[in-house]
Amino acid sequence: MQEEAIDDEKRYYSMGEVSAMFDVNASLIRFWEKEFDILKPKKNKKGNRLFTPKDVHNLKLIHHLVKERGFTLKGAQAKLKANKEDTAQVAEVITKLKMIKQALAEIRKEL
Repeated sequence: MQEEAIDDEKRYYSMGEVSAMFDVNASLIRFWEKEFDILKPKKNKKGNRLFTPKDVHNLKLIHHLVKERGFTLKGAQAKLKANKEDTAQVAEVITKLKMIKQALAEIRKEL
């Protein structure tokens, strides 16, 4: 996943923005929408999906479980239902650790 901050001031993200944010195809996002009931993007008159910051946050959790930790879809669904807050905290810690690792690698390169 590309590390891009979720702008809570922005009301909606397009499918293109979301798929680029997670570096996945739009079809995977649509599939996850069907499989996970926590994803509920709005649709405009044309039928285009509009994702709220909450949807993007939920996608981040799903991406973390499925793509980074290797959960099956059923396993990820169960984990999110059992303890969504714990999963969110772990995902946030991992994101911060990756950023620190990247910063340290850049510092090492400069030395």
